Amino acid sequence: MEPLVDTVIEDPRWEAIDLPARAETAARAAFAELGLAPKGFMLCVMGCDDARIAELNGEFRQKGKPTNVLSWPSEERAAETPGTRPDLPDAGDADDPEELGDIAIAWETCEREAAEQGKPMADHVTHLVVHAVLHLLGYDHIDDADAELMETTEIAALARLGVANPY
Repeated sequence: MEPLVDTVIEDPRWEAIDLPARAETAARAAFAELGLAPKGFMLCVMGCDDARIAELNGEFRQKGKPTNVLSWPSEERAAETPGTRPDLPDAGDADDPEELGDIAIAWETCEREAAEQGKPMADHVTHLVVHAVLHLLGYDHIDDADAELMETTEIAALARLGVANPY
């Protein structure tokens, strides 16, 4: 089985929840929910800390503070009509997979949010990776119709993994 996710660990605390395996599982659940075979696709997840994600958030979003997860799609894939599913990308091949983009996730923010929400860290991280993968595939939550579609898709993908509705 070809890996879908290339994981980079910048903060060793991510090893405690096996971020590489968790990210792979979460991404595959999102793909399965969309009926998209993961073969021929690649994305990268970086497990970092709050300082690193604040730096990235400042650089790319002009918000120099930590956040839980950021995503950078390799290209714009959003649907033109709010509330409709984006067109799914075509797969590449084993030698040249379609690169979907990059995700960064911050340990301290995720740990704090999970504690505040009374949920296991692993479940929260799984949700955030599913959420970020959907962003790479063109989903968004800027308007209500898009947010409803994205949340419904996240909930269904998480249910495949036995993770409770995060909303």
